[in-house]
Amino acid sequence: MGAQLRVYKRRIRAVTATKKITKAMEMIAASRIVKAQRKVAASMPYATELTRAVTAVATGSNTKHALTTEVEAPVRAAIVLITSDRGLAGGYSSNSLKQAERLTERLRGEGKEVDTYIVGRKGVAYYGFRERKVADSWTGFTDSPAYADAKRVAAPLIEAIQTDTAEGGVDELHIVYTEFVSMMTQSAVDGRMLPLSLDQASQETSAKGEILPLFDFEPSAEDVLDALLPRYVESRIYNALLQSAASEHAARRRAMKSATDNAGDLIKSLSRLANAARQAEITQEISEIVGGASAMADATAGSDK
Repeated sequence: MGAQLRVYKRRIRAVTATKKITKAMEMIAASRIVKAQRKVAASMPYATELTRAVTAVATGSNTKHALTTEVEAPVRAAIVLITSDRGLAGGYSSNSLKQAERLTERLRGEGKEVDTYIVGRKGVAYYGFRERKVADSWTGFTDSPAYADAKRVAAPLIEAIQTDTAEGGVDELHIVYTEFVSMMTQSAVDGRMLPLSLDQASQETSAKGEILPLFDFEPSAEDVLDALLPRYVESRIYNALLQSAASEHAARRRAMKSATDNAGDLIKSLSRLANAARQAEITQEISEIVGGASAMADATAGSDK
């Protein structure tokens, strides 16, 4: 009984230490969510206005450009997959990986080759373990991305979309990330960044009751689109990185809260088992004392006779 009681006490100490760690991680994640939400909100106006400007330029000219013109028979597409550098975030990274797998299958079903670009150690490890080819990867900044990180990610993608497919370029550029809906809801989504869907953009503008302004282009609409292309890709990637960072912190907070609650329940269960073992040990000791006293009493009575 004594050995069993020591085992329960040792497990209670271990679970209590784990509970302290998960509680601290929960509080850290909760504090970072607010900062990440602010960054997402701050980046939205710039991304929205940039998309609006690109739409205005494209609809106001007949210029064929990689930013707005779809290839008649696309043969290669690129996917940017955003995952996390660290774990302990529930199904955050796995949901993005599943979404990327579905998108890859759909694109290959359309007869397109797929080049994969990955952000985050979890995605790199997933593809590396399965020995899948990765065009490029970036790690070390998923929990707090900066605009410079988005520029680093965007640089090879811009080069790929501007290169002919015969020379290793791509016709389409897709992105998979986790959209931050609320503190309790984060959804893995995918979207096509390039070419920009002008019909969808025009519908969104019409739904908001906005009218696109008329522009005169100097020196030309093509030069304007060339200048807007890197800014557009960088802003879209930056917004996706910020949304994913906020989603990662929210998922980690929820996972750590669940782990803390489970640790508390386990401590209660182990405490009950330890109390039961201690009571059994005390009962056994009392029984031994009473049995020994009774045996001594019987022996004394026998000697008196």
